[in-house]
Amino acid sequence: QVQLVESGGGLVQAGGSLRLSCAASGSIFSINAMGWYRQAPSGKQRELVADIRSGGNTNYADSVKGRFTISRDNAKNTVYLQMTSLKPEDTAVYYCNAEGIIIATMTPLKGDYWGQGTQVTVSS
Repeated sequence: QVQLVESGGGLVQAGGSLRLSCAASGSIFSINAMGWYRQAPSGKQRELVADIRSGGNTNYADSVKGRFTISRDNAKNTVYLQMTSLKPEDTAVYYCNAEGIIIATMTPLKGDYWGQGTQVTVSS
């Protein structure tokens, strides 16, 4: 069974920094893409923040370009999100995502996997 466990959220003042981590556990052979999504309060739709492919290609939402950096450690099946110059509008629950998982028996898993979410609150 594959699980994603996030850490690193918290409360920070505007202009500050936080680093999120997400580790995928289980008998994993490889993961194609890992990423971060967020869902702001008031029922807003979950949106992509950034993702990264196993080869290192990255994709960022326009709202975080130049401020956030996504990286991953394939050997540890872990993805990171370094967030700098945080703004109050970055306040949200941040969710880790993994897709294209192949487990140790070389069986591809269907669908996406999600972490439980970690709260990031940026005060003005």
